[in-house]
Amino acid sequence: MKSKSIDFIDADVCQDYLLQKFGDRDYSTLAKGEKDTVKTVTTLIEFIKTGTIEPRKELADFEGSIGQQIINYLAYKSSQRLAKHTIDEYEQHLFRFFRYLKQNNVTSISSVNQLHILKYIKSVDPKTISLAHISIRVMRDFFKYLYSSSIIEVDLSSMMPKDNYKAQTQIPSTYTTEEVEKLLSSVDRNNAVGKRDYAIILLAARLGMRASDIAYLKFENVLWEQSVLRFTQYKTGSKIELPLLPDVGNAIIEYLKFGRPKSEEPFVFLCARSPFNSLHGSVITQIVQLTFAKTGINTKNRRHGPHALRHSLAGRLLERQTILPIISEVLGHENTESTRFYLRIDLTSLRQCVLEVPAVAPVFYVQKGGLFYE
Repeated sequence: MKSKSIDFIDADVCQDYLLQKFGDRDYSTLAKGEKDTVKTVTTLIEFIKTGTIEPRKELADFEGSIGQQIINYLAYKSSQRLAKHTIDEYEQHLFRFFRYLKQNNVTSISSVNQLHILKYIKSVDPKTISLAHISIRVMRDFFKYLYSSSIIEVDLSSMMPKDNYKAQTQIPSTYTTEEVEKLLSSVDRNNAVGKRDYAIILLAARLGMRASDIAYLKFENVLWEQSVLRFTQYKTGSKIELPLLPDVGNAIIEYLKFGRPKSEEPFVFLCARSPFNSLHGSVITQIVQLTFAKTGINTKNRRHGPHALRHSLAGRLLERQTILPIISEVLGHENTESTRFYLRIDLTSLRQCVLEVPAVAPVFYVQKGGLFYE
């Protein structure tokens, strides 16, 4: 762009750049670095045109009798009202297994045996320690479904290998009240995008809403007369009601009156560029992260997306000695077990649990045969 004195980027500029760099070469003949360049620029084109970047995932193309059994199983799981992202996860893991069977010329589900399963699990990338664990869990459920449906005669779910994977949950990233206020005050609310972003960050910071719930918030969820937000959580599928705090409500009103594009979309927050579609959860995360980057707040070794603001809200509630059931209700947890995750950031209460280290008798240090004995 600099060499051609182009000041503003658009999709045509991106297309011309790719054409100049690669001409009409077949994508499959490009080197890895060249393919990365094409992917990067085409992603930029997508963002320019739509205002969002849709996550990429491997296209699952099931075929044959085994593929049909997997399709039937996924339909069965959908009938159990599992969240879409969970079904997508099941689909991706089973597609990898399906592809492995296809590569090994296994075309019938009745031909699958324990050796196939063990070899497949062994082939999973060992650097991704949780991948094999999730694959085992999904495949165990799949084979249990096949056996209970009398599709296979041997219960392969009982033959799945056991792994020693233990999920190590990280300490939640939190920010002080002063840091959160600095984040909010850094947003330029003199333009439409700033008005939108300010309202979005407020929803995450004041109410602890997840990125997906902010993105999919509809007008029907905002009950102005009752001063509440009432919606079904995307992650859990359970309903929640949150207070529409004055500053949150005022920020939403300011965006609706002076920042939101005219649109028939039912969603509150929209892309700032035409065609003014609804936002994706990843865009909400990006908005918060970019705002953090502008503030100068030290985010080293701390996550800095909307979930960090959710954690920070939980931390402030714990500092005020709020009981777990109340925090669970605010955060939309189905039970307090999920909320106990935040107890590790309640340093005030943890200090009250400190025990005195008992004194050691002097004879310990001079006992014959002891470590310190001379």
